[in-house]
Amino acid sequence: MAEKKPNPKRTPARSLSFGEAVAEVEEILSGLEEDAVDIDRLGDEVARAVELIQVCREKLEKTDREVRDLVAGLQSAPAEDGNGEA
Repeated sequence: MAEKKPNPKRTPARSLSFGEAVAEVEEILSGLEEDAVDIDRLGDEVARAVELIQVCREKLEKTDREVRDLVAGLQSAPAEDGNGEA
């Protein structure tokens, strides 16, 4: 019987930056594509990837809302004339 490897300690998904989360998803996918993931860890790896993707999606949605709010604020701001006055 193969010895089960311990679950590596990972940073909580919500604590990762967007770039770190994407990099970890890519690492997991690479391992899956190369059949480098032990069958006993497959479920854990897929669950982690799903969690990371959800965190990335939330970060993208939050940033999208923030950018839209900023742009909307610019569009509703009074126009200035050439003297810097409204």
